[in-house]
Amino acid sequence: EMQLVESGGGLVQAGGSLRLSCAASGFTFNDYEIGWFRQAPGKEREGVACIKYSNGYTYYADSMKGRFTISSDNAESTVYLQMNSLKPEDTAVYYCSADLLPHCGSSFLGAASSYLDLWGQGTLVTVSS
Repeated sequence: EMQLVESGGGLVQAGGSLRLSCAASGFTFNDYEIGWFRQAPGKEREGVACIKYSNGYTYYADSMKGRFTISSDNAESTVYLQMNSLKPEDTAVYYCSADLLPHCGSSFLGAASSYLDLWGQGTLVTVSS
């Protein structure tokens, strides 16, 4: 069974850092584009960043540039989201998603949930003030 497994969430103080991981289970990322999304309580889901696994091309939502970095480890078939200088407003459940369609960019980050091939279960990030 093809699954995405997220990890790395937790409680951190404002100004701190966390690194989230998204691992492929039952398949490899080779032909996929992978994105990170988040959903805060009472808010709509928003796209954070995506990466084209085959060549490392990355794209960030404008509001996420500067503090968040998406990267991949091809040997581990894992995509990471490094989050620095965290703020209380970054508190959310963070999800990764994988899609075979080559559209890493605003199209991917703005896609409806049902449009993307795979979703992880999410990992909770809580930033305290």
